[in-house]
Amino acid sequence: MTTSNDRHSEYAIHPMFLDRWSPRSFTGEAMPEADLLTILEAAHWAPSGSNYQPWRFVYALNTTPEWESFLGLLVESNQVWAKSASALVFLFSDTLSRRDDGSEPRPFRSHSFDTGAAWAMMALQAMHSGYAAHAMGGVDFDRAVEVLRAPAGYRAEAAVAIGRRGERSLLPPTLQEREVPNQRKPLSAVAFSGSFKN
Repeated sequence: MTTSNDRHSEYAIHPMFLDRWSPRSFTGEAMPEADLLTILEAAHWAPSGSNYQPWRFVYALNTTPEWESFLGLLVESNQVWAKSASALVFLFSDTLSRRDDGSEPRPFRSHSFDTGAAWAMMALQAMHSGYAAHAMGGVDFDRAVEVLRAPAGYRAEAAVAIGRRGERSLLPPTLQEREVPNQRKPLSAVAFSGSFKN
């Protein structure tokens, strides 16, 4: 068993998996672009089917003119806290395998799975770099594709807020009580030997 960050695993794992969580409170301080690119560098070393690397990262720092339009692509309940992040990153995946030999693109089944792996690497590198990352599904995905000019065949998967962790008191009262690392279901509820168990 591993204990860290007021969390406990059933089996011994590296503490970084317990220490990583998705806070909503950020300080709002400016982030050097090199710090964000370091985080994205780690993300793009994620594994992918046939090494196709279907992920794409479109980002804005809170010091750039694009910031407000990026923030406007989030649902209102996420804008409330994400406005204090230092960076917003939208993750897209290429749903098609586009070969260099000029053949017709074909559906690429693991595009979302692989992009999820990139998100995990992003979150861990953010933590290692002294930042926190919070992924969101509360996004106007159709507008994100349009506003961020994603090419045909690309799917908007998620948005990620990145920044230095702030105090819980910076959040609206309704969010303050949720600003703690959450727990997980027992491993036996998600890992089965032989076949699914109900």
